Amino acid sequence: MSTDESEALDAYSRIVTGVAGRPLPSVAALSMRGSAGSAVTFTNDGFLLTNAHVVAGATTGSAAFADGVDTPFDVVGADALSDLAVVRVHRAGAPAAPLGDADNLRIGQLVVAVGNPMGLAGSVTAGVVSGLGRSLPARDGRRVRVIDNVIQTDAALNPGNSGGALADSAGQVVGINTAVAGYGLGLAVPINETTRSIIGELVATGRVRRAWLGVAGLPVPLPPNLAARLGQKQGLRVVEVVPSSPAGLAGIYLGDLLVTAGGRPVSSVQALQRLMLGPAIGVDLPITLLRRNALVDVVALPTELR
Repeated sequence: MSTDESEALDAYSRIVTGVAGRPLPSVAALSMRGSAGSAVTFTNDGFLLTNAHVVAGATTGSAAFADGVDTPFDVVGADALSDLAVVRVHRAGAPAAPLGDADNLRIGQLVVAVGNPMGLAGSVTAGVVSGLGRSLPARDGRRVRVIDNVIQTDAALNPGNSGGALADSAGQVVGINTAVAGYGLGLAVPINETTRSIIGELVATGRVRRAWLGVAGLPVPLPPNLAARLGQKQGLRVVEVVPSSPAGLAGIYLGDLLVTAGGRPVSSVQALQRLMLGPAIGVDLPITLLRRNALVDVVALPTELR
């Protein structure tokens, strides 16, 4: 190996070592009856973030930290439709890992995964962001939702890594790793504005309320003149309206093209889903749609999804 190659490797190693050192003390190995995973401390009073599928069916368990501390935990709340859950340890003390913003990630950017694959505590793997904007279907009983903007990485993830930290080069946690059987990919639920809202609701109430509009749609291109005027390429073609739903009562019809909702562009199903969280329940939602080549404004009143 040449001197230049050795120096480059040393520089890379220093970066990975520095990045891994920040979240490592904050990551715990979770053990429950019949299952195991990882979790990341994100507050100084003992709240940890993990995957919902890691703690599915559990109410308590044990959390082991890198410093040797082993303490019981209680499940505060879980949301299968975002695959996020919050637990709280009985003995706080692990430092809170700083949460970043996955919306600032770029393809090719260095990321480090910290978790406990196969029960091997404090394991670190490094890689890059392989893809952004991926979608991952999640199910809660009969309800199906798409987790959008999922991060794809080539950092190795294995069973037990689920719930662990995906950190950027600044050592900030930008994702919660999820090792999903059958996908064969390194995926992470992003930390962004939407998931921060979900995390806040889990901490405050132990559950996530979602708003219901009662409409289904498919993304289609906007007419070229309208797309140029709005700076928006797509809208959402209405293919189903549930009778007596908020959408139906607002006067949304089959064939309408949703353009904006709440003043935000609606160019995909995920864009509409992002608006359908707890704060939207019972609050007027102005919607602009295209009907027979004319823009029409309506107001819907989302109700709580049951």
